[in-house]
Amino acid sequence: MSFRGTNASSGMGVADHSKSTYLELQRKKVHRYLIFKIDEKKKEVVIEKTGGPAESYDDFTASLPENDCRYAVYDFDFVTSENCQKSKIFFIAWSPSVSRIRAKMLYATSKDRFRRELEGIHYEIQATDPTEMDLEVLRDRAN
Repeated sequence: MSFRGTNASSGMGVADHSKSTYLELQRKKVHRYLIFKIDEKKKEVVIEKTGGPAESYDDFTASLPENDCRYAVYDFDFVTSENCQKSKIFFIAWSPSVSRIRAKMLYATSKDRFRRELEGIHYEIQATDPTEMDLEVLRDRAN
């Protein structure tokens, strides 16, 4: 089933590769994080970068552009107060305040549709600067 050829009002399509890579993160733990960008020419959301399981949260945040919007998925591993190893998948809508208004609007209007394509997301964070997606923020949400 392809989502290409949709009109602009319904937001962007999602590249098949984006969905299959997300499933690798979700089911097989192949990736620690994924960064997606909107390819305006193709009118779809594509993968810009993947982070391996050994990469840290700092590696992840350093991969987000300072002045442009992105969608990201981060697989957050943590230990509960009962000492259980848990994992929660975060969807992060990165929209830095300094990015272009057109980019902010494009990412905002396409977000819900894109997120619906990714089943199994536990939490969503909207961040306009790094402090809003600090590791502590994830910890608070996950516990």
